[in-house]
Amino acid sequence: MDKYIEKKTGWQSLFTKRALPWWGGLFLLLVIGYLLLQPNKSTMRINGDTITVSSVKVGEFNDYIRLNGTVLPLVTIQISPIEGGVVEEILIEEGSTVKKGDEILRLSNENLDLQILNSEAELAEKENILRNTQIQMEQERLNVKQSKAEYQLNVKRLKRTYEQQKALYDEKLIAREDYLKAKEDYDLALEKLQIILDKEVQDSLFRSTQVERMQESLENMQINMRMIRRRKENLTIKAPIDGQLGILDAVLGESIGAGTKIGQISDMSSYKIEAQVDEHYIDRVMPGLISTFERQGVSYSASLRKVYPEVRDGKFKADFKFSSEVPDNIRSGQTYYLNLQLGQPEEAIIIPRGSFFQKTGGKWIYVVDEDGSRAVKREIRIGRQNPQYYEVIEGLNAGESVITSGYDNFGDNEVLILK
Repeated sequence: MDKYIEKKTGWQSLFTKRALPWWGGLFLLLVIGYLLLQPNKSTMRINGDTITVSSVKVGEFNDYIRLNGTVLPLVTIQISPIEGGVVEEILIEEGSTVKKGDEILRLSNENLDLQILNSEAELAEKENILRNTQIQMEQERLNVKQSKAEYQLNVKRLKRTYEQQKALYDEKLIAREDYLKAKEDYDLALEKLQIILDKEVQDSLFRSTQVERMQESLENMQINMRMIRRRKENLTIKAPIDGQLGILDAVLGESIGAGTKIGQISDMSSYKIEAQVDEHYIDRVMPGLISTFERQGVSYSASLRKVYPEVRDGKFKADFKFSSEVPDNIRSGQTYYLNLQLGQPEEAIIIPRGSFFQKTGGKWIYVVDEDGSRAVKREIRIGRQNPQYYEVIEGLNAGESVITSGYDNFGDNEVLILK
């Protein structure tokens, strides 16, 4: 026998199996509505006591940067031997004060000693050759001179004979053959005399040219000898200037090559300040800019004398020279904190510096509502900066408040609820 099931009506029908699809549709509608009504911005609740809120204001922006500078000698000269050798003796230790010309260390070089001995022997040989040549040339000159005298005497005799024979021939007292023979002998003697005279002139020119060349060769060898001896002097390393011997990298018995850097001497009469500048300012930092610093309550100034073009690890090097008095008790290696002026002070919208910049790069910031209940992310544009303030070009108005502390814990949330 079948059992009759009574059909539910009213509110009871809401809990039947047939009503389940309707319940599911209602729940889905509620979820969709909730999502549509929610704000489109991600939100995060934070403790207001853990942040720093600063005011945006209009004020004077002083365009300067702060640098850490190190005092260094203005002039530092490297010590490098011109001639290589073995360290034989160290005469002055590191840190000592030296005068120009003071001997610092001595080297020895056996190869150079051998070169000097060979050059001296070669020079002596050249001198002997020159002397022997000069003696030989003098002997030849005397021989030519003697021959000339003999030919001149022979010409005189043959001339007399010729004149006598001519006179006799004119008077028809001798044969024509005797006259012609006397004339031919006289003419031959004149030609021989002319030959010996020409030889004397040529020999004289040759001798002077040869002696001049040999003398020049000898002088060159003497110059070479002096240069080699000066190389010997270069084995003694001397101080090029007055100053302080800083580094001396040399050990007794060590072999040092020519041109090797073994030390340096610093001129302690003048100083410079060397600083590292962030590459962000590379287009604005140029020689002639003025910096100021304080030392023991006294203000000093230094001008930028040189900017090095090379950038390393995001920084470039700049040198400053004192443009006023030098601080008392100045020492190499001291640290001075310089304020480098990049431009004239101007009125601008400014906010205090803060660690938020490391996260945002100055492209956005959290702006706090007037009631202080929340902060909303806003895009901004920051221009110049100094150790105290950022210059705001766009995005903020005077009187507003912003969070300037670090943003590392805020993630990508666009709204911060301040508790």
